[in-house]
Amino acid sequence: MINNELTAVSPIDGRYKNKCAALSNYFSEYALFKYRVQVEIEYFIELTQIPLPQLVNFPADQTERLRDLYRNFTPEDAAAVKEFEAVTNHDIKAVEYFIKKKLDDAGLNKVKEFVHFGLTSQDINNTAIPLSLKEGTVNEIIPEIQKTIGVLEKLSNDWEDVPMLARTHGQPASPTRLGKELYVFVERLKLQLESLKNIPFAAKFGGATGNFNAHHIAYPEVDWRAFGNRFVNHNLGLHRSQTTTQIEHYDYFAAYCDNLKRINTIILDLNRDLWTYISMDYFKQKINKNEVGSSAMPHKVNPIDFENSEGNIGIANAFLEHLAAKLPVSRLQRDLTDSTVLRNIGTPLAHTLIALKSTQKGLGKLVLNENQIKTDLENNYAVVAEAVQTILRREQYPNPYEALKELTRTHTKITPESLSVFVDGLQISDAVKAEIKQITPFNYTGLKHQK
Repeated sequence: MINNELTAVSPIDGRYKNKCAALSNYFSEYALFKYRVQVEIEYFIELTQIPLPQLVNFPADQTERLRDLYRNFTPEDAAAVKEFEAVTNHDIKAVEYFIKKKLDDAGLNKVKEFVHFGLTSQDINNTAIPLSLKEGTVNEIIPEIQKTIGVLEKLSNDWEDVPMLARTHGQPASPTRLGKELYVFVERLKLQLESLKNIPFAAKFGGATGNFNAHHIAYPEVDWRAFGNRFVNHNLGLHRSQTTTQIEHYDYFAAYCDNLKRINTIILDLNRDLWTYISMDYFKQKINKNEVGSSAMPHKVNPIDFENSEGNIGIANAFLEHLAAKLPVSRLQRDLTDSTVLRNIGTPLAHTLIALKSTQKGLGKLVLNENQIKTDLENNYAVVAEAVQTILRREQYPNPYEALKELTRTHTKITPESLSVFVDGLQISDAVKAEIKQITPFNYTGLKHQK
């Protein structure tokens, strides 16, 4: 069968590929090989800087040529690594052999045994994968979250002064402003995004069981802990975990998953609110005359973008929850269960990207229906009862809550006229009566939100 988007098993490589294809640069098998080559090359170069006696005369002009192995890494290079893996049945050893062959070709065979010197596979995996996660997050995920926040913030500003009936428990409640209700999500997303940015991308680097055993036995005079910290923290720009087993703890990775899941959950909450506002006719949606909303009902324009986002968030969060729960748990000094799980880290990020872009698309279709919002406020004059009874409390009027409860819980609809009649019957000053009569669902909206 032809390998294309129509035959892909996963929709992130098929139907939705155009929304998340950029993640292939970070989370595909090709990308994983490239990042592994990068770590191996940078480690080898760092060894030449100690310098070890056998590497003291390593030609400086070869350093950038070595870096070109990962900077110019091609799909053909990845295929060459796969050929080594077909023989070794070990993907990290395949990377080592790939680099050694490149050194042989460059006439540097005398130093090739310092490729992967003293390391175990997880010294490469647990640096390559967090490096790919960091770059994928910084370059793709965070900008898309920021873009979503930006769209929301603009709409919040545009609709800042639009009064709107609030609903608590689904029932009419004290009025609010549409712009403020959208800004609730802006503020939540900004706070969680800052939290996400502050989570370190942790790496393990310390040999077979985390103690630099092989390094220390070969060169006891070298401070390998300082070397590891310098290499991981400064060269790779990651955060080296100090005391480890054969693998990274994944505690910060779990925190990352939990934080991204919270961001997704906020987006999901937004999706459901906007879906509900559309169903209440507070928003219309921009119409594309060529699109079909329903295969049977020609009149329909469905809020499909918010629904699509919600569905993709469900998948993303299920993956993120599993990653956060599974990865920090490993038997003794390590088992292999993290290996297959880590190959899937691009999946929840892809569904997150799809969700963010779908929400953005949905936001771009919204058309405010102020007439319906106004009608809802006019039809629910009873919501000013809170304001009236609060002023009466201030005036020390006896049992004000109970008086308004009796008025508003009758089957008679509260109107400006019936409320005026009620106020006229109260034993309060004319000035207070005039003050109360100025209150409407359109101006009883409280303080403006802080930006």
